[in-house]
Amino acid sequence: MDAQALQDALGYQFSAKGLLQQALTHRSHSSLHNERLEFLGDSILNCVIASLLFERFAKIDEGDLSRLRANLVKQQSLYEIAQRLELSQYLRLGEGELKSGGFRRPSILADTVEALFGAIFLDGGFDAARKTISRLYVPVLETVDPKTLGKDAKTLLQEYMQSRKIALPIYTVVATHGAAHSQEFEVECAIPKLSIQVLGSGGSRRGAEQAAAKKALEAAQQLALAASKRARRPKQAQLSLPVAVAQKQDGTAAATPSKAGKLVVVDKAGEAAVPVEAAAEPAPAKAAPGEKTRERTSARASAESKVAESSEAAEKLEARVA
Repeated sequence: MDAQALQDALGYQFSAKGLLQQALTHRSHSSLHNERLEFLGDSILNCVIASLLFERFAKIDEGDLSRLRANLVKQQSLYEIAQRLELSQYLRLGEGELKSGGFRRPSILADTVEALFGAIFLDGGFDAARKTISRLYVPVLETVDPKTLGKDAKTLLQEYMQSRKIALPIYTVVATHGAAHSQEFEVECAIPKLSIQVLGSGGSRRGAEQAAAKKALEAAQQLALAASKRARRPKQAQLSLPVAVAQKQDGTAAATPSKAGKLVVVDKAGEAAVPVEAAAEPAPAKAAPGEKTRERTSARASAESKVAESSEAAEKLEARVA
């Protein structure tokens, strides 16, 4: 099969075509297979990814960089690159592997990607291998979240469920579409306790599970956010009856509450004290503005009248004594 389209996708043209052919050959096909190239490519890949992460994430320490690199060079990441390259159609497999569907097996495809990196290193040197790896990993690096250290959706969802003591999600293949060499899987991810059921699709069962897990994680986080907002919503304030406070009526007399629950009118000198009956409890209904004004005027007139009567009585008493 002509591998020119593959070289175009890699962005690298081999001088030694034999290296490209060997990189695509599985051990089930012949004795000249790609396992030694895979070993070499694995080391080169780790070196290049470490360099890219070191340049891109200046504030991440050594431990987190190591964990991030491990997630980027693992089988799933390489398998996703193989799918973008449509690598399955270029594999050289033995008869047994062909019948069992080895051309779509993630482990075989991931190993072949590493073998290609090793072949490029031998054919064009380290700089050529670094450029190819960098080009293929650009889409991956752009989506990397340093906070999650490059963990895949299934891992993040599992950790999310475990942190909240919720049973792990259930993955079920609900459908497969397409020919054997280019199947599309549809997987359901269900979290019964949260009443979440979402579907994800991908070129492999694992890829479909990852897509479904991502949707399920987003749905679970939205539910948690909504619950948090409801919990922070302030409760309706309880109304309490206002406390009645006596106010000054004018410049010559003031009404103040007494211990007995009555109002006492006191003059400027503080000598005249005329008790005025007052309700101990505040009025249950709120009076209209006009009624309030009339009540205040009436109370003021009543207080002034009683002060005047008291003064008149005192004058009469003094006249009699005189």
